Amino acid sequence: MGYGIKFKVFGDYACFTRPEMKVERVSYDVITPSAARGIIEAIYWKPAIRWIIDKIHVMNEIKFTNIRRNEVSEKVPKFSIQKVVNGNYSNLYQDTSKYRQQRASMILKDACYIIEAHFEMTDKSGEEDTIEKHYNIALRRLRKGQCYFQPYLGTREFAASFQLIEDEISPGFYDGKGEIDLGWVLWDIDFKNDMSPIFYRTLMKDGIIEVKDLLKAR
Repeated sequence: MGYGIKFKVFGDYACFTRPEMKVERVSYDVITPSAARGIIEAIYWKPAIRWIIDKIHVMNEIKFTNIRRNEVSEKVPKFSIQKVVNGNYSNLYQDTSKYRQQRASMILKDACYIIEAHFEMTDKSGEEDTIEKHYNIALRRLRKGQCYFQPYLGTREFAASFQLIEDEISPGFYDGKGEIDLGWVLWDIDFKNDMSPIFYRTLMKDGIIEVKDLLKAR
């Protein structure tokens, strides 16, 4: 097992979209392990390491709100882009008044989580790659608030703030409230197996979700 870290992620809104909802977006009750991994990878990632989420602490009460947004129902066709790449003329724009659609979303508000994670070395690591080296780089970037790109809470319009936790984790809203079954939640995508989705039964005990490495369990 690699060196572990603890960091807090939070934001005014979050949306970890349930895949069974086709048109209107509906968020899971809590952050998914894949979203948590995406946040730490936005802060620090290298081919030599693989981040694994160990625990998720739900710090705030789970609260939902509804919003409506204008979206477009079409994308710029692929063949139009290919024409421009080949040096031919094509209109690469959309008439938003023609394709505009209003859609509702049920999202989380006042989301705040503390993520416990560790990394392991991969087969792409070289002689210069050591656990101590990558661990110290990750700590430095978390302390300074550095990231390769802005992490987000589920969807890109909901930016995530983050900070390193170096002290003991304070109790959250659900501390002492026992076990809560949050149902089946997306764990991650198995990219080596035809991008198969992997789901797991999420049990929150006193505000803490234990996350297993399901790829190793397979």
